[in-house]
Amino acid sequence: MHQPDLFEPLLAAYRNVQVQEAGISNVELYKALDLVGGERKPVGRAQQPHNLEHRKVRWHQQTLRKLGLLERVPGQRGIWRLTALAQREADLTPAPEGVSLVAFSTDLGVAIWTRTETLAGRLTDQISAIITSPPYALRHARAYGNPTQAEYVDFVCHALEPLLKNLVAGGSVALNISNDIFMPKSPARSMYVERLTLALHDRLGLHLMDRLCWSNPSKPPGPTYWASIRRQQLNVAYEPVLWFCNDPVRCLADNRRVLQPHSERHAKLLATGGETRNKTYGDGAYKLRPGSFSNATAGKIPKNVITITHASREVEKTRKRAKAMGLPLHGALMPVKLARLLVEFLTPPGGLVLDPFAGWMSTALACEEAGRPWIAMEMHAEYTAGGALRLSDRPGFHASFDLEGWDPTRHSD
Repeated sequence: MHQPDLFEPLLAAYRNVQVQEAGISNVELYKALDLVGGERKPVGRAQQPHNLEHRKVRWHQQTLRKLGLLERVPGQRGIWRLTALAQREADLTPAPEGVSLVAFSTDLGVAIWTRTETLAGRLTDQISAIITSPPYALRHARAYGNPTQAEYVDFVCHALEPLLKNLVAGGSVALNISNDIFMPKSPARSMYVERLTLALHDRLGLHLMDRLCWSNPSKPPGPTYWASIRRQQLNVAYEPVLWFCNDPVRCLADNRRVLQPHSERHAKLLATGGETRNKTYGDGAYKLRPGSFSNATAGKIPKNVITITHASREVEKTRKRAKAMGLPLHGALMPVKLARLLVEFLTPPGGLVLDPFAGWMSTALACEEAGRPWIAMEMHAEYTAGGALRLSDRPGFHASFDLEGWDPTRHSD
């Protein structure tokens, strides 16, 4: 899988206008990524010295090749360039201002090709939760574009404000955002997360319920420069999910909807009638008495550190179909398992879920699996088509375009 802090700069280097046709050598690429020099360490059985950062770059090159995004320039040794497919990724089709068109629908939901600000004022449905992953505040913009650190707070508040009038009392807003944003040329992390948290309370009247921690075991090492070269940071392993509610006292969240199986050890404890010990821990803060944990429960309450890998066979299958159709591959998908946990925890059965930055429709797919009605808004036509691939087997699926007849050459001229 891709390492976000290196993958996007790598694509940006190849997308440079001056190198798109002629290509670029690895030596030039290392310079563009500020990876000149660096420590060499013995690698493999032969223990030959190699620059580990350069090896990571070459690993990502192979990933790009497998995705059909990178190719060797014919007749030139060691020179690489983006394929026509990769260049089309930057040629997305945004919805015109004022336009809202149904891209596809199922028995449970509808995906709309539109700008968030276009549809927000027209919604009449009552929403139980807004669950989304807005574009990250990356220094190197993805193909679909993203706000900078300075713009981010206004961007998110502007998108959410008109939607909150439809949020029912006790409704939630859950935002999966990036933790890997740094100050320019500094190992210090940006405080945009803190500024956003305060703004959502002060400007929009939302109340912070929790900062859920999504721990991703398959997240590759990074930030490359500050952790692997300068050694001033630890490798990043999580992203925050900010959870807000408009009325905490009437909050619709219920952890009984997401209980997890008891561990084998705890199940045995319950079966034998609970604790037999009489002990005190933590200077009296915790006490065990005979009979503790003797009442059978439906499961254990999940912790707010959520461990879910972003790797998925379903996503890889969809990527292959999208590639075959000439569709651009979305590089930032929220795991469906994470989205489903949020959907089931935050919304009661029948509660409507809205995703205003739907991308490849992870939240919509999670709602389908959880049996919740949903509305998804996506600005780029190609991403709604990619999302349609993921939901095409759902009951009542109907696309407003010829999904199988998608023309992969229509952006090539």
